Amino acid sequence: MPDTDRGSDNLDRYVRQMRYPPLGEEGQRRLGASRALVCGCGALGSMLANTLVRAGVGSVRIVDRDFVELNNLQRQVLFDEGDVENQVPKAIAAAEKLRLINSGVEVEPIVADVDHTNIEALCEGVDVIVDGTDNFETRFLVNEAAVKLGIPWVYGGCLGAEGQTMAILPGETPCLHCLITECPPPGTVPTCDTAGILAPVVGVVASIQAIEAIKILSGNRDAVSRHLTVIELWDNHIRQVDVSGLRQSADCPTCRHGQFPWLAGKRGGHTAVLCGRNAVQLTHTGVQVDLDELARRLEGLGQLSRNAFLLRFKVDGYELTVFPDGRAIIGGTDDIATAKTLYARYVGS
Repeated sequence: MPDTDRGSDNLDRYVRQMRYPPLGEEGQRRLGASRALVCGCGALGSMLANTLVRAGVGSVRIVDRDFVELNNLQRQVLFDEGDVENQVPKAIAAAEKLRLINSGVEVEPIVADVDHTNIEALCEGVDVIVDGTDNFETRFLVNEAAVKLGIPWVYGGCLGAEGQTMAILPGETPCLHCLITECPPPGTVPTCDTAGILAPVVGVVASIQAIEAIKILSGNRDAVSRHLTVIELWDNHIRQVDVSGLRQSADCPTCRHGQFPWLAGKRGGHTAVLCGRNAVQLTHTGVQVDLDELARRLEGLGQLSRNAFLLRFKVDGYELTVFPDGRAIIGGTDDIATAKTLYARYVGS
């Protein structure tokens, strides 16, 4: 951790927080000397960044590849209509708001796509990683980086009215690969754009993620939950699954055997801008897409056609052509980040 305590230089700001005995002044000063990486700044990420900055975490690095859109405002708390009108990148818009909230915290926005070429550099110097991503490919990549570098991270995800979260302490608790033995293939998992999402579940999951991060950063590692927490707000069901023994029983290739194929670029998507076509090709290694299932989920969201060889989906001026081997051509843009966002939004990880 850095020697300074930027986030705690005015402790009066945090007096209500410090009166909670397990945190206290010492914990607050630890927060102020800590660094967090917010990986993705959409629904979960914007609320995570907001909470951590208000709590006085000394440095918050925010990484996101996307721009603010009107349909984000229903659940992404740091953005407003002006950000939509000005087409501001989410990381930049978030940083502008957060600096107004707490000038004592260093906020570092990075507009980038998180992939195997930059994840370790993005993790440099941080004490915790919090998950605000929208796809499992990036989560598996973050998981490998966290395990390799020994950095705690807090997984979280939301869909519809349901969400789940789990804190991962490398060397102590199960990692994401222990819990989910294989990354779901593209087209098999619903997304927010196909299944919808309600803002309250985002708030609950992000709050649980944030408190786990605060425990870690304030020196209260023993208080970190060893459970997977699953929340379903529509029917008001909350359950916790004890995963403490999973690391010993799973024989995980990541945290037990030190295998990192996502970090090595052997797994995950690869991109290429198609010259002269205003299109980007995304290639996914070792996956298969069920075009019938994908067509069912996309029905009614845009103009849809398919045959035995491909599915074509037109929406908002873009055209997504998806093949059974996971390859896709995203027409209407030559920007890789935009293409990846569209793929994650409508096809999935």
